[in-house]
Amino acid sequence: MDKNLKYTRNIGIMAHIDAGKTTTTERILFYTGRTHRLGEVHDGNAQMDWMVQEQERGITITSAATTTYWRYNNEEYKINIIDTPGHVDFTVEVERSLRVLDGAVAVFCSVGGVEPQSETVWRQANKYAVPRIAFVNKMDRAGADFFSVVHQIKDKLDANAVPIQIPIGNEENFRGIVDLVKMKAFVYEHQNDFGAKYEIENIPEDLIGEAEEWRGKLIEAIAEVDDTLLERYIEDQESITDDEILAALRKSTITGKVVPVLCGASFKNKGIQSLLNAVAAFLPSPIDKGAVTG
Repeated sequence: MDKNLKYTRNIGIMAHIDAGKTTTTERILFYTGRTHRLGEVHDGNAQMDWMVQEQERGITITSAATTTYWRYNNEEYKINIIDTPGHVDFTVEVERSLRVLDGAVAVFCSVGGVEPQSETVWRQANKYAVPRIAFVNKMDRAGADFFSVVHQIKDKLDANAVPIQIPIGNEENFRGIVDLVKMKAFVYEHQNDFGAKYEIENIPEDLIGEAEEWRGKLIEAIAEVDDTLLERYIEDQESITDDEILAALRKSTITGKVVPVLCGASFKNKGIQSLLNAVAAFLPSPIDKGAVTG
């Protein structure tokens, strides 16, 4: 096996036009050391939006590509990012890029949820059997509703959306996430370090019940690829290791049985590191996907 290919991810970032896709991509490039200045869409500085027309309009028209690197579990992952257009006019460009992707991050607005272009791109990704993880962005916005978006992904896109995180706080009080695998809270308290630092804490008491409930749903969802997990979950929850859950989640994601859902606020630099970890942990390598044909 080619070790380099095993740790390679060819991914697309797909979304409706205002879900924060380009900002999310910019944050990924920043945290992986690819850029040293945060480019904002409204400044016309976004790294991936390279055509003059794109910078003027603040939207992505063509599919730009860039390579970056991320360390996860003591391994360096090479991540090739294709920034697919989010505007309905550019659907052909999206379809062209989806054919060569091994996996994708679907970005949704926590307020707008699943919008028409989200459905169009999602159906195109289904056509090419592209495994996906979902990122519910803009959790700091007024009207943000993570669980509403999860239900919309299930109902409108007919996808088995399974939260692997739940938010801590909401709207202007959004300050972190609960990791349902590790059962720990990741809290972003500092505004002056670009969100690079977070504290790992015990889950806030008022969220413990909710976290346990969603962790149970997560294990039920992935039990389809590892039926001993559900049995053990019922008999002795403590016997299930994080590694077993991660392995079953990876298999469930690659086979398209599950779409793991994460959350964050890209503009406020919250949740990007855990999104990058999820890209490495759950999306397939070229070896997992096989060669593109046609």
